[in-house]
Amino acid sequence: MRFATALLFTAIAASAASAQEFTIHASEVDDRKAVIATVEPVHLLVARARIGGTIIRVNVKEGDRIAAGAEVATVVDQKLALQMQALDSRIKSQQAQRDQAKIDFDRVQELMRRGVNSQMQLDQARTALDVAERTAAAMHSDRDVIMQQAAEGAVLAPGAGRVLTVPVSEGRVVLPGETIATLAEDNYILRLSLPERHARFMRAGDTVLIAARGDQTESEEAMRKGKVRLVYPEIQGGRVIADVDVDQLGDYFVGERTRVYVATGKRDTIIVPAAYVYQRAGVNFVRLKNGAEIVVQPGETRPGGVEILSGLTDGDVTVHP
Repeated sequence: MRFATALLFTAIAASAASAQEFTIHASEVDDRKAVIATVEPVHLLVARARIGGTIIRVNVKEGDRIAAGAEVATVVDQKLALQMQALDSRIKSQQAQRDQAKIDFDRVQELMRRGVNSQMQLDQARTALDVAERTAAAMHSDRDVIMQQAAEGAVLAPGAGRVLTVPVSEGRVVLPGETIATLAEDNYILRLSLPERHARFMRAGDTVLIAARGDQTESEEAMRKGKVRLVYPEIQGGRVIADVDVDQLGDYFVGERTRVYVATGKRDTIIVPAAYVYQRAGVNFVRLKNGAEIVVQPGETRPGGVEILSGLTDGDVTVHP
């Protein structure tokens, strides 16, 4: 019985010792570089004045969220009201001419049935009535144009988003096409500006790591991940521009900068579980299976452990301290 118990304890100890061993193997990892990205809206919308005139009302301010089609401001052109009054008077005058032409046509038509007037007089009366009616219709169309111009004094938001700037104020005179407000769509992206030497490594669909706000140091597993949506084909000033999609970037400020890690190639490295690295007197050690203690230089924290820059080689067997 004692012999069986001793064998059992020996087997358990051997199994535990085997479980605490870790064989070093070099692995290929992404060589990541830290760059600065800027939070940008996917589309920057501009609400512009469609007519010239005076701004009588501004309905938004910086930071407001507005829906698509919401009225941003109201522009009024006093000349349109005067043109409307003048055109209304002309329409009334033309309507009177049209009524007289209709009376004349009915009279000539009645005399024609009695055989008093000629066909030529009937044609002339019909032509005069037709001209009067068409002139009245044209005036009504001109009135509709003026009404549409007055309605276009309402400056509408081209899409839903947050107001970034309102460079105008009430009482200011604006011209057609002048900017009344700029809006950022709710969908934000990260815009990278990378050195030209990284251009050959960037591809649409690549994964990037986003550090916490405030440049806080954290492990790779804790970082947020984003995906490159577009790499622009043009290099400007020696820089490559790329856009990155990240979920829930709406709590960032537009223009806010944050640290991003991008892959710039592959390299071989040694990764050891963090529990196998211990410190003594400020120096990092790893214990080998043969009992030797090796001084190591740890690097970045990666999924699965700590990167070892020096001290270990491929094939070494380490044990838990």
